[in-house]
Amino acid sequence: MAITAALVKELRDATGAGMMDAKKALTETDGDMEAAIDWLRTKGLAKAAKKSGRTAAEGLVAVVVEGGKGVAVEVNAETDFVAKNAEFQDMVGQIAAAAVNVADLDALNGADLGGKTVADTLTDKIAKIGENMTLRRMAKIEGDTVVTYVHNAATAGMGKIGVLVAMKGGDEALGKQVAMHIAAVNPAALSEADMDPAVVEKEKQIQMDIARESGKPEQVIEKMIEGRMKKFVAESTLLSQQFVVNPDLTVGAAAAEAGAEITGFVRLEVGEGIVVEKEDFAAEVAKAAQG
Repeated sequence: MAITAALVKELRDATGAGMMDAKKALTETDGDMEAAIDWLRTKGLAKAAKKSGRTAAEGLVAVVVEGGKGVAVEVNAETDFVAKNAEFQDMVGQIAAAAVNVADLDALNGADLGGKTVADTLTDKIAKIGENMTLRRMAKIEGDTVVTYVHNAATAGMGKIGVLVAMKGGDEALGKQVAMHIAAVNPAALSEADMDPAVVEKEKQIQMDIARESGKPEQVIEKMIEGRMKKFVAESTLLSQQFVVNPDLTVGAAAAEAGAEITGFVRLEVGEGIVVEKEDFAAEVAKAAQG
């Protein structure tokens, strides 16, 4: 695979690595971005693997709560201009309201929206506005109390990041603070027990490779890995993270002090994980000139 300047720049932006290091990482991994980030981390050359939270599509996330049920829905569009369109926002709000009473995305696509299914409503809106749109995903949560927070709100209940927090005990103010923490820090899971074993194993392997690069004995490496993995889990799980409102406490400890237990959360960010092909601007102009 050809290693383009654009690909090198994308890797540099994602990791903070130098240009030559980024190019070498891509060469070593045949242009695989995820593998190149891991390669840089193994060599100690990546300042941060900012893989999650890269926004590569436009649209809105809407959140709705009814009783102890909360739902977050992501609807994508091609441009931010459409995301700011009142007609698009109204449709997203209606879709989110319908999502409260269905189990999954398939059921939501077939749900009634004023005499038409959600899928048909989207098709009609695409034809009218002239821009492709997709109902990408939904996530639901239940609890004694469910609190919402929207970051970069375009209008009430929808914006670029939507968060739901389920709690036992506590109050709305605490729930809102926790939701804002989740929006900012983006935890991978509620607790260690909820973490994806594959993610944990991958991180462990990366840390082992980093440690072995140091040339230390295997028994020393084992101790190093144990400490690093404890730190990784603590930084990745909501209940163990330092609370942004009060860094002297973990989120779990702050909730306990307030007489609350956080039982779950949802965080959806517009475009998260979507990769959009970006053509080199100069090449695009040249192509247009030839046409």
